[in-house]
Amino acid sequence: MVTARYKETIGRRKTAGARVRLTESTKTTVVVNGKPIEEYFKMPELMRKALLPLKHQDKHYTITVVVKGGGIAGQAVAVAHGIARALNDIDGTLRPALKSAGHLKRDPRAKERRKPGFKKARKRPQWSKR
Repeated sequence: MVTARYKETIGRRKTAGARVRLTESTKTTVVVNGKPIEEYFKMPELMRKALLPLKHQDKHYTITVVVKGGGIAGQAVAVAHGIARALNDIDGTLRPALKSAGHLKRDPRAKERRKPGFKKARKRPQWSKR
């Protein structure tokens, strides 16, 4: 039995990490953590965000994703980042379109750490005169 070759990449956002595998096929199907994407990302906006990089090409792929950590919105962006990286590895001519759309850049924003003597990262305790 000959197995199809796949391209594996990692996408990240905040504390979410997505391991994405793209395999060429006749129909596009997406499975996230063993569930169809419609079942995993129930909100249409999150599903649209996750599949946005696929709009820049016309081939069909079977996409298998294992995503861990973070919240559901961060996971959706991590999946999109992983798909964009895999498409860039498969077809280098897509790089300018993916880059101008901002799909290849990892969003570096993350939660700021809490400092000693503060209630949160920047919130100070209430000042009292006496």
